[in-house]
Amino acid sequence: MIEKNIPAILPLIFLAAALFIPLLGVWKKAVAYPIAIITVLVAASVSVYGFIYVLLNGTIRYFFGGWAPPIGIEYVYDPLASFVALVINFIALLVLTHGYHAVNIDVKDRQVAYYSVVMLLLAGFNGMIITGDLFNLYVFIEISSLSGYALIAVGEKRAPFAAFRYLIIGTIGASFYLLGIGFLYFMSGTLNMNDLSSILPFIKDSPTILVSLILIVIGIAIKMAIFPMHGWLPDSYTYAPTTSSSLIAPIGTKVGAYALLRLMLFVFGIDYFSKDLQVAELLAIFSCGGIIYGSIMAIAQKEIKRMLAYSSIAQIGYIGLGIGLANPLGFIGALLHLINHAFMKACLFLVAGNLRLKTGNSDISQMDDSFRKKYPWTMAAFTIAALSMVGIPPLAGFFSKWYLALGTIENNAWLYLAVILISSLLNAVYFFRILEKVYMKSPEKEKSSVNDQVDFNSEEVKPSMLMPVIALAVGLVVLGIFNVLLVDQIYKMMPAGL
Repeated sequence: MIEKNIPAILPLIFLAAALFIPLLGVWKKAVAYPIAIITVLVAASVSVYGFIYVLLNGTIRYFFGGWAPPIGIEYVYDPLASFVALVINFIALLVLTHGYHAVNIDVKDRQVAYYSVVMLLLAGFNGMIITGDLFNLYVFIEISSLSGYALIAVGEKRAPFAAFRYLIIGTIGASFYLLGIGFLYFMSGTLNMNDLSSILPFIKDSPTILVSLILIVIGIAIKMAIFPMHGWLPDSYTYAPTTSSSLIAPIGTKVGAYALLRLMLFVFGIDYFSKDLQVAELLAIFSCGGIIYGSIMAIAQKEIKRMLAYSSIAQIGYIGLGIGLANPLGFIGALLHLINHAFMKACLFLVAGNLRLKTGNSDISQMDDSFRKKYPWTMAAFTIAALSMVGIPPLAGFFSKWYLALGTIENNAWLYLAVILISSLLNAVYFFRILEKVYMKSPEKEKSSVNDQVDFNSEEVKPSMLMPVIALAVGLVVLGIFNVLLVDQIYKMMPAGL
């Protein structure tokens, strides 16, 4: 039955598409986009079906080649994996729907290669989520990373340098992770996550295990862009093509967050991660540093994409803080923010892309009240996503911050609570300055326009670029209103002992 093969189907359909796009693209370039969008649509549909099936029937385990673990490679499709796979494939579907015209403009005659690499990126992301093997996770990290470097490098003039820096830092992170799992294998004799979790209690006091944990956390933290290991992120998101930044920013770092959450809470265990070694406390401290740093740097930016890039450092910090709290409310807040930030940041980056297409730039200083008249739906979507980022109820962003705040109170971590509150105020500063320009007319402009009334007609982008933005904005409202239903499902994803 198809249900038993879902863990293998998701990465394999993307790998197959990555192969067929260049093969058929040699014959006709126009087939690249239809193959890509159909593949993502199928993956999103399978993800929806798989998520419902897992909730009703339990975890699906797939053994490649019929070799049972720990000898063979195991793919695990449990409630947590199916939830994250659904999020990233749904966001990818909306971004690629928007990307038809954006890619034609940004990469021109390289669409075939571009869409092939996008399929490899999504294959890597899905594989990272589903695999139950530590070395197989490394393989998928490298597939997604190499694809990400390429998707960033085809952007603006400074994009190749940004991609090269990302490559250097990303390679260091991957090397740390590989060394860490090497030490784990030396001590335990297995790389299967489930098998390793049962062996670790007997060898956890070994200094080698401590070193391996530190190396793994640092390696994944670099991929996740946890402060102060975020150096690759601002330029990469700023200079990448619209579709690339709209894919990598919402879901790339979230997959890294998932890997960290999976290994720390499900493999190493809550007590070892948070009490024996207190790695959780360090993660929470660095995450709080990233929340403040990213928010302050976002205020200083004059260009929307760069502002959103620094904002991403802060938002990733929220997820890291939720993991570091190592309590049920922190877990809920981290997972809620994973999906909320995916929707918010995809919406905001797509809006920035739309503005660049229509005006030639996304410079904040060039924005004024004409934008709300020329691009009413685009700016309405931007407003909803911005308010959600600030944490205005009943939008989705409020509830993830609410659960994170409750998690800090449960741990009596009042400093962390203060960081969440201060960062929300900082978020308001850098988003409200844009909303003020768009929805309020300056006194100087009011005086100059008394005798010169101009009627702006709507100049919205094409429906294929506008509808994904609106869908993401509506999704933020729906996720906020029905967050209780989502939290009920997240309870089923918690690791034992949390």
